[in-house]
Formats: sequence, structure tokens, C-alpha cells
Amino acid sequence: MSCCAPGAEMALDVVNAASAPPSSDEIKLASRSLGGDLHQTELSVPTVHCGTCIQAIEAALGKVENVESARVNLSTKRVSVRWRGDRVPPLFAVLGRLGYQAHLFDPEIDEKDKTLSELIRAVAVAGFAAGNIMLLSVSVWSGAEGATRDLFHWLSALIAIPALAFAGGIYFRSAANALRHGRMNMDVPIAVGVSLAYAMSLYETINHGEHAYFDASVSLLFFLLIGRTLDHVMRERARAAVNGLSRLAARGAVVLREDGTREYLPAAKLTPGMRLLIAAGERIPVDGDIVSGNSDLDCSLVSGEGTPKALGTGAHVQAGTLNLTGPLKMRATAAAKDSFLAEMVRLMEAAEGGRSQYRRVADRVSALYAPVVHIAAFATFLGWMVASGDWHRAMTIAIAVLIITCPCALGLAVPIVQVVAARRLFEAGVMVKDGSALERLATIDTAVLDKTGTLTLGRPRLVNAPSIDPTMLAIAADMAAHSRHPFSKAIANYAGYSGQPGIESVSEHPGFGIEAVTEGNTWRLGRRGWAGWKARTGGEGKFGGYGGTVLSKNGSIVACFAFDDATRSHAKAAIQQLKQAGVAVDMLSGDTEKACGEVANALEIENFVPALLPSGKVEWIEALTRAGHKVLMVGDGLNDTPALRAAHVSIAPATAADIGRQAADFVFLRESLLAVPLALDISRKAGELIRQNIAIAIVYNAFAVPIAILGHVTPLIAAIAMSASSLIVIANAMRLQATVKAGPDVALTRRLSDIVNAAHP
Repeated sequence: MSCCAPGAEMALDVVNAASAPPSSDEIKLASRSLGGDLHQTELSVPTVHCGTCIQAIEAALGKVENVESARVNLSTKRVSVRWRGDRVPPLFAVLGRLGYQAHLFDPEIDEKDKTLSELIRAVAVAGFAAGNIMLLSVSVWSGAEGATRDLFHWLSALIAIPALAFAGGIYFRSAANALRHGRMNMDVPIAVGVSLAYAMSLYETINHGEHAYFDASVSLLFFLLIGRTLDHVMRERARAAVNGLSRLAARGAVVLREDGTREYLPAAKLTPGMRLLIAAGERIPVDGDIVSGNSDLDCSLVSGEGTPKALGTGAHVQAGTLNLTGPLKMRATAAAKDSFLAEMVRLMEAAEGGRSQYRRVADRVSALYAPVVHIAAFATFLGWMVASGDWHRAMTIAIAVLIITCPCALGLAVPIVQVVAARRLFEAGVMVKDGSALERLATIDTAVLDKTGTLTLGRPRLVNAPSIDPTMLAIAADMAAHSRHPFSKAIANYAGYSGQPGIESVSEHPGFGIEAVTEGNTWRLGRRGWAGWKARTGGEGKFGGYGGTVLSKNGSIVACFAFDDATRSHAKAAIQQLKQAGVAVDMLSGDTEKACGEVANALEIENFVPALLPSGKVEWIEALTRAGHKVLMVGDGLNDTPALRAAHVSIAPATAADIGRQAADFVFLRESLLAVPLALDISRKAGELIRQNIAIAIVYNAFAVPIAILGHVTPLIAAIAMSASSLIVIANAMRLQATVKAGPDVALTRRLSDIVNAAHP
């Protein structure tokens, strides 16, 4: 009996189905020859995080036959394995037993985010410089005079140089690029204000002045860089969706030549007309037709239908489907660039282009902010030059205007609310992948939900066990334990393994079922027409649903099994809450009309559309968008990915395929569907706080700017006022923690969060 929780088992099943390990031929193709029979294979292992991981992996792989060496790079999370011979060592099996999920390293997918690294280094440099300069400034404020004051000013100037050159370079380059192309952005006033503050401070230091403002310029950079880093992290998480398709696509296939020879070719070299051999456990590399063989295919990532399809000679298969039980020979009908997965990429790119037109609140405000700030500062300088004729005083006041209006509060207004909201959602089991998604989610008026894997768990459940003879159920469970078919798993998980004596042999017939021999009797568990060859009745049986699965003894049916797909926890309550929030709910699915109707009736969903292709879901969402609706898409399969991208905002469960999770703006970790209305509630409250923060920044400027223009504010006081406005914005954002009601899983998730934080401080 498994020690895993049902939710964990389900997640593992989905992960295993979505990321089957590559075949030996794929590993050979991805390996580099080092001469002779020596090869090197690069693996990416994202969960490596400490020295113990390194020792465990290197020791385990080092013991594998024909492996010369294994080296782990912790910073890149890569494992380099050198091995000899023509037979590929079981690298993925060894790592799997250790608990590490790996995939073949692809430089295009695994390249590090260089911009994020630069931002983090800039924050560190600016923070270090700001802290030290503030310490020196305290001494000046405390009354240091003469040579001592000048020394502290010179030290501050030296400390500020690398901060301005490295950390400030991010803003200087952006501002220069904008000015070169004849436009303005928020980085222009930042670059001008920081540069003038440093220049005036240096002038004051050279001339033994009492006041210098190095702390103002560097602290300003520090605060702004924090906001930019948080913003970048959230945006980048939404840009990795297309890369996930590369992991689902087969790298190649075995080609059967006319002379009977076999050759493994990369997917890019597969052309229409080629005959391919697809082993059990491999993904279909290109669209094609089966020419021989029978097998069950997992099409859930393509069509959304949770039940595996039994396909045989003449059936058409699509790239990305997973061959479950038996070998197939197929004839390619399309090249890789024209296959189903390639169509997914094109649909996603088109949808992403539409979403990129969305302009965030901060972006819209900044379009007016930069020119207004410059005009105010320049007008202040000219006014004081005319009034006093003192360029030093005029410049000092103009710098104070630039600093006091610098967009710290505005720059933090959106990111800080998003960070608090993301933390609040994490406590409720929801991960935020794109910061702008919070703003988009708050505006939705229509929710479109997939059926299999979203409203339901996508996992067959035995529903008529009480009506089955316990002995027959035990026999069926023992037979089912030898198969990975979803129906077999449902029977085995319900009844467990009893260890019935006398089973002499068990064999699986792809597309039909399992056959066992015991004490001279032939038992079959599988399709009614195959297992009950002596029975005269057909159909799905009196139990309905998926009642076509039976257990037979010597051709006579002795038990029938009915399955259904359990709805996700709190699905009905979640839909009711969405309706109460003023959101219309539709269900779109690639499954049959009967299966969709049963779920829609159970969950009280009035509108549903069955048997949709991925392009059909996109067309439905685009039609709603053209009608003026803001659409939320909730889905989990590969077939939902273009729809997730086409929607105004999207959510996927953690059990979704890799590509589905990457395409979505939110991922909910718990089984309960209440995460969807909770995310909507938090996003709407976050939207209110963002608008309040922007209003605070505007009101602050409305009061502070006139005072600065009148000359009553020094650059130092301006910097303090700027920091105070930032603190007010942060304090207002923290109110989000107390304004949202806790969901049913919040306490548990908080406890899990505390455990994670304690384990990885």
C-alpha cells in the first residue's frame, strides 16, 4: 500500500506522463563524442541545491557500469557524465531513484537570466554603498566640522562612484537610449537627478561646503533597483512557456528503411512518408498514421480527454501524444515544423503578441510623469536664476525638485503591492508568475474552464466496487497491479494487492487488456468484447460511464467495472463564488458531449462546449474578447496552452503539464479549486491598493513640489521626504495581509511555508 497521499500520487502520475525519460537513441543523439567509444552527456537537474546533493549524485552515477566519471556543477545545476560503449547507461533511472528529476540539457532552455543577475548585483552594490554613506552622514549631521567633515564627504564621494557607475549604469544606459531615439521614459529623470545630485555634492566637497547629498543619490538608486528587480522577476516567469514544448517534443525517432535497416534520425530530419517505430513509453515525434500495431495512447495533453485511446492500424496520431502500452509502426504525414506541436508554438506566439499590448498601470503613469518632472525642474532653475541670479542656489533648488519628485513612491507603488499579494496568495497555495496578471485578473468578467484535469482530477475512479464480489475484485486488483493503464491503477489503488496464489503468467495485450493464467483458468481484465468472448451482450453495461471494462473467467464475464472522473475539491463552491463575484462561467473541453454534460450538470455550469480542438478553444476566447469581455482561462493540458496564452489572464493547477504551468500567469498548488475565486478576490483588493498608492504618490508630489520650488527644501530633506513617501506606500501595501479572508487551506499552507523557510533560510 502506498505511503503517499492521493494528491501526491496524482501529481506524480501527471509528472511521469508529461515528462517521460528520453530513449537511449535520444540520449545518444544529444551526447558529444570524445573520441573512441567515449561519450559525454549533459543533464540538467533543477533540484540540486547543496553539497550533499553533489556527493549523492556523483557517487551513484560513478557506480553505474561503463560510466567513467560524473561531475555536478551546482551553480548551473548541470551534471556532466562521461561513459563508454554503445549501450547508454541508465542515467535517468539512477537519478530518479535518488529523487532527482532530470532532462537533457538544452542551452536555449537552460540559459541563465543575465538581466536578473545584473539587477541583483546592482541592488547589492547600491545597498552596500548607501549603508556606508549613511553611516558617514550621521557623523556630519552630529556636528562634524572642518577637515573631519571634508574627510567624510570625500569618503562618501569615493564610495558612491562604483555605485553610480555599476548600479546607476542600468538607468544611465536606458535614459541615453531613450534620448537617442527622441523619446522620454522614467529613467531619464532618475539619471538626471542622480547625476546632478552627485555633481553638486562633489562641488560642495571641493569647496568645503557644509552639505553634500551623496546619500540621497545612492539611496535613491537602492530603492528604485529593489522595485525594478521585483518587477523583472515577475515578468520573466511568464516568458518560458514556449521552451516547455521542447521538452515535450521527441528529439527524434527510429526510421525503418525500405531495405529493413533501422536508423535513428532527429525530429527535424523526419519527412512525410517515412516509416517510424515508436516503442512503448515514447512520444509521437510527428503527425502520422499507424500502419501496424495496437496500443493505448495518452492524448490528454493534446485533446484534453482523460481516458487513454485504444488505437490500431489506420488511426491518425498527433505529435506529442504518449504511447503507453505497445510498439507501433507509423507513417509520417507531416514534417516536424508542420506537426501539432509546431502549431501549438505558433498559436502561443500569436496569443502572446496580443497579450503584450497590455500596458501596466505604472507604464501608463510614467508616460506623463517624465516630461512633467523635467519641465518643473527646468522651470524652477530658470525662475530662480531670474529671481536671484545665483546659479548655485538655482541649481540646488532644481536638484531638490528632481529628487523630491523622483519616482520612488511611484516605482514601488505597483511592485510592493504585487509582492505582498504574491506572498498572500502563496500562503493560500497560489503561485504568481506574472506581476501584470494581478492587474489583469482584477478586470475579468468571464471565466472559461477546461474539464479534464481542471474541474475534474483527470484520474479515473472505481465507483461500483461495493457491488462487485470481493474475491473477483481481489483477483482483478492483482492483475491490474501489472499494468500502468489508468483504469488498472484505479482498480489496484482501490483494492490493493492481495497476493492471490496460483497466478502462473500475466501478459498485457496493448489496446485490449491483461490476461492471466491460474490453475488452468484464463482470466482477462479489459475491454468487454475482448475479455468476454463468450458473452452475447455488448455495450457499456448497466453501470454506465466507462462500464466497458470487465473481468472474465474462461471467456465468461464475472465482474463489471464502472469508472468516473472525480470533480476537483470544492469545484461547485468555487463556481458559485465566481458567479457571486459577477463572473460568467463557461466550460470548454476536448472530451465527449456526454462526459461534459455530466460534469456541467453536477457543477451547475449552464454553458459548455464539448469536442473542441486547441484552435477551437482559442477561437472561442477570441470571440469573447471581440465581444468586449475580459476572459480568465483555467486549464491544465498541452491542448489548453494556446488558450491560456490567448486569454486576458490564465490559471493552471500544479498537476498540469510543464508547458501548461509555464504558460499560465498563476499556478495553484492545492487540490481545491477555491484558489481561483480567492486569487480573484486578492487581485481586486490589490488593484484598489495600487490605485491608492499611485494616488498617495500624486498627492505627495502635489504638496512637496511647490514647497521645493519655493526653495524651502534642500536636496537632503528632499531625499528624506522621498524615502518617507516610499515608506507610506509600503505600509499601505501591507494592509493587504489583513483585508483578505483566509481560505480553507491557508493554515496548512502557512505551516508548509514555515517548514520550507526553516529548511532553506
